[in-house]
Amino acid sequence: MERYDVAIIGTGPAGLEAAITAKVRNKSVLLIGGKGSSDKVSKAHTIQNYLGLPDIAGEDMAKTFLDHAAKMGVEITEDKVNAIYSMGQYFAIQCHNGDYEASSVVVAAGMTAMKPFPGEMENLGRGVSYCATCDAALYKGKTAVIVAYSADEEPEAEFLAERAEKVYYLPQYEYAGNLGGNIEVTLDVKPESIEMKDGQAVVNAKDTSFTADGIFILREQIAPSQLVPGLEMDGNHIKVDRSMATNIKGLFAAGDITGAPYQYIKAAGEGNVAALSAVTYLNSLK
Repeated sequence: MERYDVAIIGTGPAGLEAAITAKVRNKSVLLIGGKGSSDKVSKAHTIQNYLGLPDIAGEDMAKTFLDHAAKMGVEITEDKVNAIYSMGQYFAIQCHNGDYEASSVVVAAGMTAMKPFPGEMENLGRGVSYCATCDAALYKGKTAVIVAYSADEEPEAEFLAERAEKVYYLPQYEYAGNLGGNIEVTLDVKPESIEMKDGQAVVNAKDTSFTADGIFILREQIAPSQLVPGLEMDGNHIKVDRSMATNIKGLFAAGDITGAPYQYIKAAGEGNVAALSAVTYLNSLK
């Protein structure tokens, strides 16, 4: 397996700037995220405080960012990260579509307002998972519940249903799909908690519950504390020092995920610092 010098999670200003900076320093870069800049940038109306780009629309800024990255040879790997594990001298990165390795990591995935359900963290890996395609093989002849936050997760439900006996699908968005067969779609269910009972996973909601062999929670973003085992947090943010270093050696963070102010120019600056710090770390390994 190819081992990249720097893996960067997120394609917002912090992630793109980190990727460009690492490229300038002649490092191999794995940039994981959506194809295109973040919605937070592209949907902004007018941005007035970004140096050199006065009174620019968010959509134009996003295009400028992506054009710059493309000219530098930065490619985006479209995937969703499920977990990052420190293996000592490198990091193992588990994604929906495969696994990767990198000698250092910059987490620039932005902020998520979603909080874990009561019982979610306690049962992670014991009935709760974040990737149906990763674990589908384990559900042959079994049942599963999917709590999904985007229509993009519907193909994942279909993939799981090809192996599982039954899939309960609980969309947390305006569902307009046509899932069928052994996928039972139930609308207007808001999960309240998760528990394990008699070896089965249970999703509890108001006036109802769903019991299965496992539960998949498919969010667009995973809380950083869930993404990286052992990561030190400061409230909902990743705790970093002035070099954007976390408590895990070789792991850095940048952008909104490190805290306020939630400004594009601050995110880009932190992305630059995080990448330079990653380069310094890589040089120390030599």
